[in-house]
Amino acid sequence: MNTGLTPLTAPTEARIRDIGSAEILVGIPSYNNADTVGHVVRAVSVGLAKHFPGRRAVLVNSDGGSSDETPAIVARTAVDFQHLFIGDQQSILHRIITPYHGIPGKGSAFRTIFEIARRLKARACAVVDADLRSISPEWIELLLRPIMEEGYDYVAPYYLRHKYDGTITNSIAYPLTRALYGQRIRQPIGGEFGFSGALAAHYLDQHVWESEVARFGIDIWMTTEAIASGARVCQSFLGAKIHNPKDPAADLSAMLMQVVGALFAAMELHEGLWSQQEGSRPVPLFGFPYEVGVEPVHVNVERMVSLYRQGLTDLEPIWRQILATDTFTQLCDLRGASSTDCRITDELWVQVVYDAAIAYHKQVMPREHLLKALTPLYLGRTASFVHATQGLTSMEAEDKIESLCQTFERMKPYLIERWQPQALQAGAPALLHHTTTDAGGDHE
Repeated sequence: MNTGLTPLTAPTEARIRDIGSAEILVGIPSYNNADTVGHVVRAVSVGLAKHFPGRRAVLVNSDGGSSDETPAIVARTAVDFQHLFIGDQQSILHRIITPYHGIPGKGSAFRTIFEIARRLKARACAVVDADLRSISPEWIELLLRPIMEEGYDYVAPYYLRHKYDGTITNSIAYPLTRALYGQRIRQPIGGEFGFSGALAAHYLDQHVWESEVARFGIDIWMTTEAIASGARVCQSFLGAKIHNPKDPAADLSAMLMQVVGALFAAMELHEGLWSQQEGSRPVPLFGFPYEVGVEPVHVNVERMVSLYRQGLTDLEPIWRQILATDTFTQLCDLRGASSTDCRITDELWVQVVYDAAIAYHKQVMPREHLLKALTPLYLGRTASFVHATQGLTSMEAEDKIESLCQTFERMKPYLIERWQPQALQAGAPALLHHTTTDAGGDHE
């Protein structure tokens, strides 16, 4: 275990001593978010005042060295409660505004938030992105109340999104996490989370803070680690997530590498657990699900198919090392389709992902090269999904994603048979105080 404390600045140390302790902590990691962070701070402030009056609460802004006014805006943003139907304030919302140390990235920002939560002995914590335009005070209740009152350790967000927003989640992060660990957490890399103080302390004790997790693999790592530690997990319905959606054909290579790299690294660590897990089960959902308008996402299918076909030619030697012969042959057989078409089936895509995980495990090449080589394959699969769902609503497209998840689960023996069998022993023990024998799922 990593018993060393995360370094904090002297002013932050003094501020923690002044505050002493807190029941609730809400963290906002930021980097040059001056145009949106004021709205986020107001939503957090109102949410705490409305739903947790009288609770000792702290807002922590962990900033990555913003060159704009982000920390100053956090410091001076005030809320006029007079017209918000909120009674007299029973407690002051304390604020800690601090730079973080370590590798630049969201993970290092979270590490500082976790450390402050541990020092303040916070019981329930949440983190929300600084660039959210759709956050409301109700999000704060939905992220914290399952921990405060229902005994959960981890609250994942559940958003409604456009069918072409979140393609890395839909095609890899959600179905792979679900198949491996048996928990149907729909948004494992959502960005907004609730977690207990005990889980924050567990996160701090893991040896990941000098790795890629400290950059941008943090969200999927938090979800995976929560499940693997035996934490009780749930979801809360937050409505629409409005941010700046990206065209899936845009350069998502860095994000894909970080997310898939964190997923594959976790497979190394928890293979004793996922190799024993069969099927999946629903995860409890709090909140009131309702239909909501989502922002459209422009998709450049031609560019995705072009990059995929270019990969078939340029990356053939690398793909032959990563993929099983049958998998690569099937991809080559698709080459005869029209130049704007791409039809990677669910079964073929699952083979691609499982082959890549096995190649990562066996270190057939430098892992960074392997992860980079997956981008054209991912774009080809995304183009295939667009073709298959063009005339469907986002809700209808969800059925296609559910079908993909079932294929990942059904084909899991393909993964296990090709993984080094001697490493697959009995499941890992629960590390937290809960064994998940309720609706949150138990590890078999």
